[in-house]
Amino acid sequence: MKVLDHEPWFWFLLEDEGRLFVDANCNHSAFGYIFMIELSAQEVATYQAEGRSFIRRLAQDIQNTAPILQVSTSPYKGRDVSNLYSDQVTLAVQAWRAKNCDMQKYMS
Repeated sequence: MKVLDHEPWFWFLLEDEGRLFVDANCNHSAFGYIFMIELSAQEVATYQAEGRSFIRRLAQDIQNTAPILQVSTSPYKGRDVSNLYSDQVTLAVQAWRAKNCDMQKYMS
């Protein structure tokens, strides 16, 4: 798994063996959580057509629909794969941060 893109404090776009995932950082007042979905074929096509603006809207939609709430009617409810990939995501983000921090040292 590797990080393709991110927006600080909001989302990561990750890829694993050709599959794309969005890891959204959701916050509702004092309550925060991570919600990660695998992009559907339609979502991948939209991402390919629109780029990161689509990922930003997708992460915002996940946040706004609060799919973890029992009463939520979010279209993302039942799609959370955070627990399945948490270790791989952690390693991918750590590697990405290490690489980007090293690059920033040389750019300063």
